[in-house]
Amino acid sequence: MSGDYKNASLSQEGQRRIEWADASMPVLASIRSRWEKEKPLKGVRIGACLHVTTETANLMRTLKAGGAEVALCASNPLSTQDSVAAALNLVYGIDTYAIRGEDDEVYYRHINQVLDTKPQITMDDGADVVNTLHTKRTELISGVIGGTEETTTGVIRLKAMEKQGVLKYPIIAVNDALTKHMFDNRYGTGQSTIDGIQRATNFLIAGTTFVVAGYGWCGRGLAMRARGMGANVVVTEIDPLKGLEAVMDGFRVMDMDEAAKIGDIFVTVTGNTSVIDERHFKVMKDGAIVCNSGHFDVEIKIPALASMSKEKRQARDNVEEYILEDGRRIRLLAEGRLVNLASAEGHPAVVMDMSFANQALAAEYMYKNAKKLEQKVYPVPETIDQEIARLKLTSMNVKLEKLTPEQVKYLASYDMGT
Repeated sequence: MSGDYKNASLSQEGQRRIEWADASMPVLASIRSRWEKEKPLKGVRIGACLHVTTETANLMRTLKAGGAEVALCASNPLSTQDSVAAALNLVYGIDTYAIRGEDDEVYYRHINQVLDTKPQITMDDGADVVNTLHTKRTELISGVIGGTEETTTGVIRLKAMEKQGVLKYPIIAVNDALTKHMFDNRYGTGQSTIDGIQRATNFLIAGTTFVVAGYGWCGRGLAMRARGMGANVVVTEIDPLKGLEAVMDGFRVMDMDEAAKIGDIFVTVTGNTSVIDERHFKVMKDGAIVCNSGHFDVEIKIPALASMSKEKRQARDNVEEYILEDGRRIRLLAEGRLVNLASAEGHPAVVMDMSFANQALAAEYMYKNAKKLEQKVYPVPETIDQEIARLKLTSMNVKLEKLTPEQVKYLASYDMGT
């Protein structure tokens, strides 16, 4: 084994936690069962940069069962579960490079160690592997047949690369699958973000003014859950259609300049930079809680907050309290990184089951079809989306209606009017 992890003694704990998650991931388990027989990825080298959690571990197990040679590193230094990294290396024989809290130097060293395996398929959460390949490890690109991308921020970056004509191999945007973003982003992010805030602060959410920056699928889910906890939810948006949708869903919508004056808890879920900036900190209440559940730690302008502060102290685990010149306190959670993964455990396994089933089947599709694909970002094929939904419903003992021959004929005709 050549992985890099914190503590070998944690491996048994990690195995127990991986097995616990696996019990809630029946779709991925069914794919793994099929792959153990068929070996559709036999000998394929896969380099993955994902959150090193129990759910990811079960995806890695599935890829290995399919015959792939897998190497994994962490896509976020604060989301790594050290026991899982140890178990992947020592129990499951999967090279994993991940240490919770690793600095930027170690983070990129781990990415390069994964790239040293000369992957034929990349599997990203945020496109850092793709970016490193295209900027610093260009000698390896000729050996890559394709890749997959897990999250909204990564898809945005990859589509920008495609538009500028610099993307060198095809990527499947797993994030855009309906069985991913409609469930993972909405229900997973909604629940796990609330979980992260509560674990970090132990504050009561009911009665607070809860500001959600961004009303994409993550924002929708978060706003829904915050309202369910009794919060008064405010949404900020740049898109008029999403802003209108938020209004129709019953939320107050305003710009961040106004929301900053009244909010008690702020969560950014936009995928953009400087969503909360110096001018917003200047008008926030004493004790305001600020956190991010987007992707990178750029949504909150932390350098601006630091420059405005006369003091910073660690108030609790995952809570940094910035004390401004006028004595007001701004509480930043999880260093501005993903609060749902840094302060909690991320999405429930039952949701990640569908997301990682998409990753697995997208990798299989890419391997079989790479020669037909151009250097573009592709959606997950609808047949994969439909199959994952079918498998999930089957695992839940849910039976769907079937069209009768008469109904099939009616839907195919044009001459049956009123």
